[in-house]
Amino acid sequence: MDMANRTETEAQAYRDYVKKKTPVHCLPLNMAKAFFTGGVICTLGEFILNYGERLGLDKDVSGGWCCVLLIFLSVLLTGLNLYGRIAKWGGAGALVPITGFANSVAAPAIEYKKEGQVMGIGCKIFTIAGPVILYGIFTSSLLGLAWWIAEEMGVIQ
Repeated sequence: MDMANRTETEAQAYRDYVKKKTPVHCLPLNMAKAFFTGGVICTLGEFILNYGERLGLDKDVSGGWCCVLLIFLSVLLTGLNLYGRIAKWGGAGALVPITGFANSVAAPAIEYKKEGQVMGIGCKIFTIAGPVILYGIFTSSLLGLAWWIAEEMGVIQ
């Protein structure tokens, strides 16, 4: 009986420890933060697009400049160790747009630069972004093949 009591006491102590260490999240607050952060990034993108069009650039060129500037700002903020703080606060709102992808490439490059150009940056730069690129290309290839087969069968014209 003493052993069973001791085991139950240890189990309860462990449950208390886990409860104390597990972070408590407020889902509505996290969603609001993500919405706000993503909204600010997208608003900045729209500002760049509109400004480019006001300068006389056509929509495609303006869109290209928008991408370049958002990527540049993301990499700059990553280098200044600010993008991580933004992402921590804004969650998926900072990670989903193009800025999050640029951060996922720049952060490992900065982190592993001390290991050298080849073994550090070269090997680790796509640690986070690599699977996204791989599965993006793989999925695009499968969808392209399915589209071609559907066209050949006359399903799509």
